[in-house]
Amino acid sequence: MFRLQGSKTLAVDLTGDAVKAKNGSMVAYDGRMAFKKMSGGGEGLRGMVTRRLTGEQMEMMEVKGQGTCYFADRASEINLVSLHGEKLYVEASNLLATDAGLRTGTTFTGLRGGASGNGLFTTTVEGTGQAAIMSDGSAVVLRVTPQYPLNVDPGAYIAHQGRLQQHLQSGVNFRTLMGEGSGESFQIRFEGDGLVYVQPSERNTVGGDV
Repeated sequence: MFRLQGSKTLAVDLTGDAVKAKNGSMVAYDGRMAFKKMSGGGEGLRGMVTRRLTGEQMEMMEVKGQGTCYFADRASEINLVSLHGEKLYVEASNLLATDAGLRTGTTFTGLRGGASGNGLFTTTVEGTGQAAIMSDGSAVVLRVTPQYPLNVDPGAYIAHQGRLQQHLQSGVNFRTLMGEGSGESFQIRFEGDGLVYVQPSERNTVGGDV
């Protein structure tokens, strides 16, 4: 159902079913489509209240019909993620689309969320189906194992999946090691077994120039 047209456009083939996508991300479609804005990122009133309290912003729309719909957002690179009953944790700004059957939510992530400037919460996608996530530049998918933990700059973090634990480490980052940092700096340490998606560009974080 999900396929890429190049690296920056997502094509979704619909046969009477539906897809959830970032509001305003539709760039073209053929066939017959109906569009509906979803309150609270598709989680109804409770989800809308939760997102306002946590600061995790995700505006979604539902597209239903027969034909092919094309999605893109600011020429971002797109990665497809297949879920088989598991959970994907993703920054709200990096989520482009999901199968309608996947459940989206908001979860407390502790210090990692605070480091990325999106409060202490992040968006979750759970179930069986496909999701499309975006990155500024081509994303790198890094494997974490119990033997090989991973340290990530919070500004480059996009998403992760698997049985991973996160720890925020303050006082050091990649730029301060090179003598170029300013202010308090952070790294995220992932331990366990899973995958971490990292982009080759950094968003602004509450830790300053990290």
